[in-house]
Amino acid sequence: MQTAQLTMRQQMVRTLTDALDVDRRMVVLLGNISVSLFEKRLFSARPQRIYDVGIAEQAMVSMAAGLALEGMIPVVHTIAPFLAERAFEQIKDDFSYQQLGGNFISIGASYDYSAEGMTHQGSGDVQVLRSLPGMQIVVPGTAEEFDTLFRASYADGQPTYFRLSERQNTIPQPVRFGQAEVIRQGSLATVAAVGPMLAPTLAATEGLDMTVLYYTTVAPFDSSTLREHSPHGRIVLVEPFYADTLIPEVTAAMVSTPVRVEAIGVPHELLTRYGTPEQHDEALGLTATGIRARLERFLAE
Repeated sequence: MQTAQLTMRQQMVRTLTDALDVDRRMVVLLGNISVSLFEKRLFSARPQRIYDVGIAEQAMVSMAAGLALEGMIPVVHTIAPFLAERAFEQIKDDFSYQQLGGNFISIGASYDYSAEGMTHQGSGDVQVLRSLPGMQIVVPGTAEEFDTLFRASYADGQPTYFRLSERQNTIPQPVRFGQAEVIRQGSLATVAAVGPMLAPTLAATEGLDMTVLYYTTVAPFDSSTLREHSPHGRIVLVEPFYADTLIPEVTAAMVSTPVRVEAIGVPHELLTRYGTPEQHDEALGLTATGIRARLERFLAE
């Protein structure tokens, strides 16, 4: 009997619980989010290693910085806009400026909490955090990929943002931190799909002579793989956050080659309608059908 696939948040709980058992330097700070998913025994068994700080995200990040200064490895977890935007100044001043290592795990981006309205949406989280020097950004496409990428990077001494999603690709890939994976090879153009956008991208490119690259680490950005597989200079980004977010990385990678870039992602506008995430995908053209139409226009121009 095949077991159901874990959600990324369920995998996060398993990964962090295991890490707390094997690495005494780790401390987990929760912003009143996902608390019920951790076993109650963990809070009593590790009273100085896991805390529910409550709805105090800015204070939580500063607490994490203090722990990092004492040689601990902090993990901070809450909803994307409350972490990347509300606590941005604390991440900038307390981690980036002081060159401290720490881990920031979000849920809810871009519009997994679409029924809660724009206050709980986070399409601009990667755009904001990539402005910080030294910030690593990880966008896994499956629960298994989060586990692999977290274990590979959580103790590397850098501030790292992990962007988790309620939706995920069907098949996990053998991902490596800091490296893009070559999923499919073609000659007309290259599509760089990020995180959970791989599944609709593969469906959209079926039968098209296009290379498909898969990015789960977007900072640092794997420029060499993109250059190697884009001699034609025709590149399409498929991003689960604001469209155009990674264009600076693409143009920097292709600085010696004339390049034409198309960015498919969340439009840079306020999303004022309510509904399911799937309804937002349909309205924004982020389904396989919508992506296919954009790709065909790109190839025809």
